[in-house]
Amino acid sequence: MKVSVVIPVYNEQDAIIECIESLQAQNYKDFDVVVVDDGGSDKTLEVLSDLRFKIKDLRILKQEHKGAGAARNLGAKEANGEILVFVDADMTFDKNFLKKLVEPIIGPPFQSFDDVNGTFSKEEFVANWDNPWARCWNINEGWEEKRRHPKNYPDHQPVFRAILKSEFEKVGGFTPGGYDDDWSLSKKLGYEAVNAPGAIFYHKNPSNLSEIFNHAKWVGKRKYKFGYLGDIVALIRSFFPISIFVGLVKGIRNKDLRFIVFKLVYDFGVFKGIIELITSGKKSK
Repeated sequence: MKVSVVIPVYNEQDAIIECIESLQAQNYKDFDVVVVDDGGSDKTLEVLSDLRFKIKDLRILKQEHKGAGAARNLGAKEANGEILVFVDADMTFDKNFLKKLVEPIIGPPFQSFDDVNGTFSKEEFVANWDNPWARCWNINEGWEEKRRHPKNYPDHQPVFRAILKSEFEKVGGFTPGGYDDDWSLSKKLGYEAVNAPGAIFYHKNPSNLSEIFNHAKWVGKRKYKFGYLGDIVALIRSFFPISIFVGLVKGIRNKDLRFIVFKLVYDFGVFKGIIELITSGKKSK
């Protein structure tokens, strides 16, 4: 079956080359790549234009800044594949990633997986584990060492990495909306993605304090449960004294006192994001 890999990008000039080159090394060959520039301001489009003349089956689309969900929807609309695969620009992949990711959907020879419409992979590793701030990100998230998920991760998840295009179109794709728009597809479909064993890939954590702050601000502008009450609870949790306390406890527990600095920067980003959300009413894109 034909696969279309959809990549939303927003100021990803430093990451996109490695991502696409990693895709080109895949053992599964029946795929194309659709990159959607989400109104970025760096040189991503110039980098992609250079790649287009070197790489077969690469298409480049552009939209105003509407967020990753909207960019994925545009890419899916223009995709030729029967299976859609959604990845990020800061990911790289084992050479068998695509093959293993779509195998439960199309089935290996002489085996049927008729009840599987979409998959994800539990084998998501931190690409920049040697970076101390990337390791602090894992501490903050409560993830397993070197992986981008907790221990005992379930075999079903609401975030799809691959899905039949017919299923995607049946519900109109993602509902754009910032932090959790990639969860919206599962809610609309009424079922979750199934784990695809052996689909190994690598994903970077934020690697400096500026990236940590900006990502945390984006997280802070998400929609919270219980409306304004949820906003207030999140604000309290990001107050300076609580950040210091949590940072110190977790820093000592994990034998890395840099986590104190990380926690202060992260929580200040969340705090600022929540304030912007309350004052402007605009969620993250």
